Amino acid sequence: MAALEIRSRMLVKDVMSSPAVTVNKDEPVSKVAQLMEKHKIGCIIISTEDEKPIGIITERDVVERVVAKNILPSEITAKQIMSTPLVTVNPEETISDAARKMSLLNIRRLAVMHKGKLAGVISSKDILAVTPELIEIIQEKARIENQNMTEENEGSPLSTGYCDNCGEWSDNLKEVEGNFLCEDCRSEISGSET
Repeated sequence: MAALEIRSRMLVKDVMSSPAVTVNKDEPVSKVAQLMEKHKIGCIIISTEDEKPIGIITERDVVERVVAKNILPSEITAKQIMSTPLVTVNPEETISDAARKMSLLNIRRLAVMHKGKLAGVISSKDILAVTPELIEIIQEKARIENQNMTEENEGSPLSTGYCDNCGEWSDNLKEVEGNFLCEDCRSEISGSET
């Protein structure tokens, strides 16, 4: 069961792409595009001379800020079209936290920083790639927990909902002769049978 707990909390470091491809801020956009094509990736992290990450260029940035404006990629530098500030995430954060941050900021990629150094990049595509596995893990965990609960309650699993007898909400419904009853109604019925 502990293994399922750990696996269901997948971390950024489990799915990020590493190492991240970087380019100096003064390089021409043509080099950025060549690196994207060479590495088959959708973004490049832009860094300073001392390799400090300061921005990001995505395929969309190249299309909207260079191609659509009919600018030659060799005549414009990375720093002129990069998105800044660089939005980052810690490798120990959950992918749920990373996805929430992406959604909130309406972006698709986050730089992963570990102890002040660029460790990789995580994209919404990376998260989507592991989602089916997470769903399977959650379903298996629920099945095991339900099986354990059933065994603990002698074959009568607990349910949440409205009592079929009194109509009140209960987190402790049990099936009795085809009706789901709350604890009070089950007590009344068992008390009237004695």
